[in-house]
Amino acid sequence: MLSYHRAGAGPPLVLIHGIGSRWQVWRPILPMLQKHFDVIAMDLPGFGASPVESITADVPAFATSVVEFVADLGLTSVHVAGSSLGGGVALEIGRRGPARSVTAFAPVGFWSGIERRWCQTTVSGSRRLVGALGPTLPRLAARRFTRTALFGLYFGHPGQLDVDACLADAAALRTAPGFAAACSAFAGWRFDPATPGALAETPVTIAWGSRDLILPRWRQAARAKVALPQAQHMRLLQCGHLPFSDDPDTCVQVITATAARSHRDR
Repeated sequence: MLSYHRAGAGPPLVLIHGIGSRWQVWRPILPMLQKHFDVIAMDLPGFGASPVESITADVPAFATSVVEFVADLGLTSVHVAGSSLGGGVALEIGRRGPARSVTAFAPVGFWSGIERRWCQTTVSGSRRLVGALGPTLPRLAARRFTRTALFGLYFGHPGQLDVDACLADAAALRTAPGFAAACSAFAGWRFDPATPGALAETPVTIAWGSRDLILPRWRQAARAKVALPQAQHMRLLQCGHLPFSDDPDTCVQVITATAARSHRDR
């Protein structure tokens, strides 16, 4: 069983984090989401507190793990929201069919080769930097200026972040045993617009932060619109790659509005 946090009441909503992250990345919006959903925020295999599984660490394999995890909880269909790698996983789950709705924040898979390599380079570089800073990281993170420099790749307003949360997220990135395999697997996966599957009939929203420096939205958002023209596509103003602390109210509105379009919950 994978590690997860569950709270709230209502239709089930599964939250899937990105590479090097953990379920706690959703904490800024959990209290609001739990008013509307039975929220299940999970750790992917090899991340957070979940053990590494003997799977290929790519999007389809992670999607299979999540579907099996949901089935182990006794659920047959759920709303799904994902961030970055988790956004790609959410779209893959929706393509296969067992999703009531899909919300993807800056999903992987709509990149060019250069954009994909940039993503791999930046997230790997962040991991190495955290390791290299070692015991000096808490002192640097405590200062607003250096916290902004350290975490500005991921957040639109890094100076406002909680220091303890930053340090815990950095430790999770540095120690994730599944990181290397998942990062390497990015090279072999891209969203295939020719096989949208059940996404063609599922409420889908794809949202991109206007300040995203990991997966810049300009061309990737355009490709997503071409690949999934029936989906809703939006820009999150002043938000970075991880928008949940930048604008929690809007992130919650995006998820709840997408779920509300599902005929299964009407």
